[in-house]
Amino acid sequence: MVVFAGQGDARRSLSLLWRAEVAAPPRVGPGPRPRLSVDAIVAAAVAIADEEGMAALSMRAVGERLGRTAMALYTHVPGKSELLDLMYDAVHAELPSVYPESESDDWRAPLTAWAGEVLEFYVRHPWVLQVSQARPVLGPHEYANLDTLVRLLGATGLPARTVRRLVGTLFPLVQGSARTVADARRAAGATGSSDEEWWAARAAALTELVPDFAERFPAVVRLEREGAPDPYPEDAEREDLPYPEREARETFRVGLGVLLDGIDAARAGQGPATDTGRP
Repeated sequence: MVVFAGQGDARRSLSLLWRAEVAAPPRVGPGPRPRLSVDAIVAAAVAIADEEGMAALSMRAVGERLGRTAMALYTHVPGKSELLDLMYDAVHAELPSVYPESESDDWRAPLTAWAGEVLEFYVRHPWVLQVSQARPVLGPHEYANLDTLVRLLGATGLPARTVRRLVGTLFPLVQGSARTVADARRAAGATGSSDEEWWAARAAALTELVPDFAERFPAVVRLEREGAPDPYPEDAEREDLPYPEREARETFRVGLGVLLDGIDAARAGQGPATDTGRP
């Protein structure tokens, strides 16, 4: 399920995101009324998406969680499209914007820390991964995270054109790993079978139905044999994680390391041309 942001009224959405409008005066009526605000509505919507997924999100569901009708929300948020933009930007406020500076010229440590923080952010809020990057939300917290990454990459000394493309490389790397982790955590509950049961059933069937598998796919078989993962001594807690999540996290660690090695090579002039404008 892919959701496109920015489908509401452009001016209204951006005004809400940047809090550029003066809040409407509270309605006067008999008896006390519970406080309702944009922030309260957004927080309730985020809680629903975190707990039940994007499919459960509706203005009615948010209203029920707040003890109000859906109609009461429209005074503050025009509709679900604008609410999605607000939710997306609001959760990005969790990401730090400052990372400790190394005493040496170590640009890798802050970048590694940033990538790890963003990975865990996506795992906490997997619904964020369903919001397409084709049309950004353009909110202040989304921009703050982007600004942080640009500053961290700027410390490498690479040309601005290269930094621009590295931004477009790092985000998909982190998002892909986080998506696998999130999927691994919900697979058993969503399908009713454990990872072990799923693989056992299909491995047996595949062996029976494709007896020449090794001959047809020798590179895959060789990789499975020679590239089997080592234990995870550097992080004993990972042994308690489901196998797909352990693999996703290790793939993220290795992939990020190779990417940073490439950045290092580009800095030293040992890598491919980085600012020629050629693909």
